[in-house]
Amino acid sequence: MEQEKLVFVLSKGLNYPDIAKTTLMMASLSANLGFKTTVFCVQDGVDIMKKGELDKEEEKPGLPTIKQRLREALDAGVEILVCSQTMVNKKIKEEDLLENVKPAGAATLIFLAKEAKNVICIG
Repeated sequence: MEQEKLVFVLSKGLNYPDIAKTTLMMASLSANLGFKTTVFCVQDGVDIMKKGELDKEEEKPGLPTIKQRLREALDAGVEILVCSQTMVNKKIKEEDLLENVKPAGAATLIFLAKEAKNVICIG
């Protein structure tokens, strides 16, 4: 039996950290429940996938950070893709991306959505 797929779209970054953290947390949960899970980042979601960007995050005592939620997602096996057109618009190069984060064309999201059981956008 083929593994069911879920796709999360992440369009927020440091500007809306709670949305970014929730999206990554839900993606981790999805992967831990056995779904093949992909987070497709667009717009400000691409920014937080750049090396050094999450070092700018304001930490609040007792609350997880985006960086922690991202690590949990990657550890759970979540695939992280970033929109290559957003990268062009923001002048981000592939070598600027965090390890295990890959660029993908916008059409990739269409194909992922077609194959997935659901596509989830938070916020």
